[in-house]
Amino acid sequence: QVQLVESGGGLVQPGGSLRLSCAASGLTFSRYAMNWHRQAPGKGRELVAAITRAGDSSIYADSVKGRFTISRDNAENTLYLKMNILRPADTAVYFCLAMGGGQDYYWGRGTQVNVSS
Repeated sequence: QVQLVESGGGLVQPGGSLRLSCAASGLTFSRYAMNWHRQAPGKGRELVAAITRAGDSSIYADSVKGRFTISRDNAENTLYLKMNILRPADTAVYFCLAMGGGQDYYWGRGTQVNVSS
């Protein structure tokens, strides 16, 4: 049974930092490209960042470039998102997504991030 479990969310003041984690089990983690997505209240789910299977390339949404860093540890089956200089607009539920190709994909259940003073 595949499980993706996000953690590390919480309440942070504007300008602060958080590191999200996504722990994967039940799959061969290194065979999956990984994404972070987020969904703010009343909005659709959007791509935040993506990383290749080997972790040697990544892309970011324009809104987070220069502030967020995606990384992965294939030995620990874990995906990370380091978020710096957080803004109220970053408030959302953050989800990880594992993509093996075609219909082979899995979502986590999300972790809430609130940026507020």
